[in-house]
Amino acid sequence: MAFDPDTLIGALEEENVRYVIVGGAAATAHGSSYPTDDLDILYERSAENYERLAEALSQLNPRLRDAPPGLPFHLDPSALEKGFNFTLETDFGNLDLFGEIEGVGRYEDAAAGAAPVTLWRHEGVQIVGLSDLIDAKEAAARPKDKKVLTELYALRSERAKGRAGAQAQDRRPEKHGAGEDPETEAS
Repeated sequence: MAFDPDTLIGALEEENVRYVIVGGAAATAHGSSYPTDDLDILYERSAENYERLAEALSQLNPRLRDAPPGLPFHLDPSALEKGFNFTLETDFGNLDLFGEIEGVGRYEDAAAGAAPVTLWRHEGVQIVGLSDLIDAKEAAARPKDKKVLTELYALRSERAKGRAGAQAQDRRPEKHGAGEDPETEAS
């Protein structure tokens, strides 16, 4: 089974599932060079979203990852409501569903700081904010999270420098008259 995030995201988007991408795919979207081989989502826990998510999953042939072969498993809205986190294997790759993530909280918490991006062919996909992603990776503290944290810290630092530079440039017109070039004014 090859990892096909385009199909996984497509199924979620087609059913209008409310979710935020977290984990390795979010790190990649933020600029990390570390590859990922699964898709992790933080999903809204509501009756309407359980219906949407169950319909999306029905297109993917989900199975519990690492469960004995042939174990009966049916992921319907009731199972989603009763469960919280699910590690799934699908015909299109591994998909992890989280009802809550340590360091971030629930969907509503992550959605407040999420950013819409284009991932694979899908526009407006919500990814967890960089600071929330860092908080989640710090809380998980697994060796693979520690590896990517160094890079995420650097990305956050670069973005902070970029914002500071943009703010400084935004203030320049206030210090100079219209039509003046601040680079040549001193000459």
